[in-house]
Amino acid sequence: MSQPEIPQKAPYAVAVTAGKKYFWCSCGRSEKQPFCDGSHQGTDFTPQTYTAEADRTMYFCGCKHTQKSPLCDGSHNALS
Repeated sequence: MSQPEIPQKAPYAVAVTAGKKYFWCSCGRSEKQPFCDGSHQGTDFTPQTYTAEADRTMYFCGCKHTQKSPLCDGSHNALS
């Protein structure tokens, strides 16, 4: 599998709405980060669906290297 592009080495803080589905960009190519705009077409990547459980701020991974996708796990701290 290809390596994702890294749009930023920090999470994206997003105010999510309970019950709403969000489609997290896993390839790093989207112009609508952290969410998918279809830029993954022709790659090994597909967006990941996230359904918000409550109205709150969630931190979506910006480096695309998290082990807890789509949310940030601090993996950006280990990137060079």
